[in-house]
Amino acid sequence: MGYVDDSCLPEVSDETMRVELAGTIPYTILILKAGPRFSPPGPDRDPEVAAYIWQHGKRNFRLRNAGLLSIVCPVADGSDVVGVSVWAASREDVERIYSQDPAVRASVLVYDIHPTRTFAGSTLPRWTEPPGQ
Repeated sequence: MGYVDDSCLPEVSDETMRVELAGTIPYTILILKAGPRFSPPGPDRDPEVAAYIWQHGKRNFRLRNAGLLSIVCPVADGSDVVGVSVWAASREDVERIYSQDPAVRASVLVYDIHPTRTFAGSTLPRWTEPPGQ
């Protein structure tokens, strides 16, 4: 569905909204930011930073394969935010897990953790074309 304006959106009753909100499930969001030792990707990136980022990425794959890291989204827009992730784990567990990340331990990355919730069955759709096109 393409968005033109709100008139193309399906209606939602108050009762449907109440039922859906009552069924939300807790998750944890982690906002990953550039740390003091971060250098941006590209030919001038410090090789040591690149190695830490590689280790960080491999660890994220392991965490995802273990079912802990539900969604991982790198951000490459030049801001200090370099990633966002959704965890099927408590805030305390995510803190314990991420404090051991090699890029965090090397001060290449820093993070903020926030509890959140979402609706049962929420998924990301597969895009057939880039958003906005």
